[in-house]
Amino acid sequence: MAHSDKETQDFEIIARIMGGDVNAFELLVERYRPLIFGIVMKHVPYDRVEDVAQESFLEIFRSLGSYAAKSPFSHWLSKITVRCCYDFWRQHRNNPEQVLSSLTEDSQQWVDTMLAGRSRDAFEREASGREAREILNHAMARLSAEDRMVLTLVHLDGRSVREASDLLGWSQISVKVRAHRSRGKLRKVISGLLDGRQESI
Repeated sequence: MAHSDKETQDFEIIARIMGGDVNAFELLVERYRPLIFGIVMKHVPYDRVEDVAQESFLEIFRSLGSYAAKSPFSHWLSKITVRCCYDFWRQHRNNPEQVLSSLTEDSQQWVDTMLAGRSRDAFEREASGREAREILNHAMARLSAEDRMVLTLVHLDGRSVREASDLLGWSQISVKVRAHRSRGKLRKVISGLLDGRQESI
């Protein structure tokens, strides 16, 4: 399998690190910082992005010896980063006490659309607004780590079931079933917010 110049450079840097030149890891950090931070920013609260990205780099460093070059290095990094985000939610599942007692008209319209909509395109389009994003984050905080990760990967990032399966290390059947169920759970939570209830799944 032919490798790109970037992949060849990656292999050379990894060889240096494995050979004892740990300072060379900084080259990988600089090279892949945008990728790692880009993934983490989609999955964890803004004020925790730095921490989770740092943990991702630490896990990448610890796991370098297991990289077998069967897939692009960037893909291998992405898998580790997604799983660090998953671990974050397993450890820090939120139980917000704040109740959304009143919503703006725009937010109410978004919730109505969210509850009625079934297509991924509608989900992504309606989740792009600031107010909608706040409501969505508030509702997703009540979901399990598994539900949250699948919703983000499949419905918000628009990844295929196969891609999400690979990144999470789950079977495609598990991802497909979880994606369907978690969306239903999210609708239930949002319905509860509208009614002033605290739904927790």
